[in-house]
Amino acid sequence: MFQQLLNQLSGLKQGFTEGLRKDVAAGKKAAEAGEYYPTVLTSVPGVGKAAAQIRGVRDTYQKELKTLGVSFGETPVQAAGALAGRLMTDITNDGTRGIYWRYNHPLAILGAGVESAIGKEAYRELGPLKTGLIGASITLPTTALAGAYDITNPGEAFRPKGFAQAYAEEGSEDRRETSQPVGEMFERFFLGRTGRPLKYETAKEDIPSLTPERYGNYLRNYYQDKGLLGIVKATPENLQGVPEARVLGYPITVPSVTTAVGGLVGAGAAIRTAPLVKNSFKRALIGSTGGAAAGAIAGNLANAVLAAKPVENQLPTTAQYEMMQ
Repeated sequence: MFQQLLNQLSGLKQGFTEGLRKDVAAGKKAAEAGEYYPTVLTSVPGVGKAAAQIRGVRDTYQKELKTLGVSFGETPVQAAGALAGRLMTDITNDGTRGIYWRYNHPLAILGAGVESAIGKEAYRELGPLKTGLIGASITLPTTALAGAYDITNPGEAFRPKGFAQAYAEEGSEDRRETSQPVGEMFERFFLGRTGRPLKYETAKEDIPSLTPERYGNYLRNYYQDKGLLGIVKATPENLQGVPEARVLGYPITVPSVTTAVGGLVGAGAAIRTAPLVKNSFKRALIGSTGGAAAGAIAGNLANAVLAAKPVENQLPTTAQYEMMQ
C-alpha cells in the first residue's frame, strides 16, 4: 500500500516536471514567433483571447502546448505543471502586472532595461522563464531598496517604515495595523503603492532618528510640491533621512538605482562573454545577482555618506530643545 502511494507520488512528480519542461519549450517557441507575452491570463479559459488581444499577439503558446500533448482533459498533471511554469514566468516578467502599469509606472522602465541588457538573441535562445528569472534577480532587490516595501516586515504585510496601511481600521489610533492583509499585499506588490505617511508620533516609533524638521519638510514635499509636471518629485531627505525621488508616486533611492545598474551591467556582460548564448543562463544569473549585490553595497555606502551631518547640524534647535523640557 505504502509502495503504491510512493509510486503514485513519483508519477505525479514526473508528470508535473514534464509539464514544466513543456511550458519552457512552448514559451520559447512563442518568443521565437514574436509572441512574448508571459501573462498567465492567456492560459485561463475564456480570458486568454481577450488578454492576448491587449497586445495583439497570436496564440502560439497554447497551440504549441497542444502539439506537445498538454491539456487538462487528457494530461491534467502535465497541464498543472505547465500552468505553474507560466505563473512563474508571469511573476518574474511582470506579465499580468505589466497590463496595469506598462504606461504609468517607473518599473516599466526597469523592465525595458532588463530586456535591453539580456538582448534579443538571449531572449530567443533562453526563453521567457529563464530570462524572467534573470530579470527577477535584478528587479526584486531594486524594488526592495526603493523603499516601496520593507522586506523585513512580513508581519505587517511588508509595510514600509513611517507609512500607514491602506486598509487600517477607520478611526484607529495606530494605522500600522490592517484589517485586510491580502489587500495590502495587492496594493503594495501589484499596484506599487506605498501608502501615506503616518502621523509624526507613530512614524517616530518606526524611525527613532526622525526629527520634526525632517518630518515637516518631507510632508511638504509629499503633499504640496508640484515637482516636474507633477510626475517627478525629489527631496534631499525622506523620512529615513536619505535622498529620494518619486516618479508617479513610486519611490526611487540611490541604492535602488545603483542596484538596478549593477544588475543590468552584470547580466549583460555575462551573456555577451558566454561562449554559447543558449547555455548562458547560470552565468547570466550569477552576473545579474552579483552585479545587483555590488550596486546595493555601493548605493548604501553612498547613502551613509549623504546622510552624514556635521555635529553642529545634529544639535536640536532652540524650539526643539524647549519642547524636550
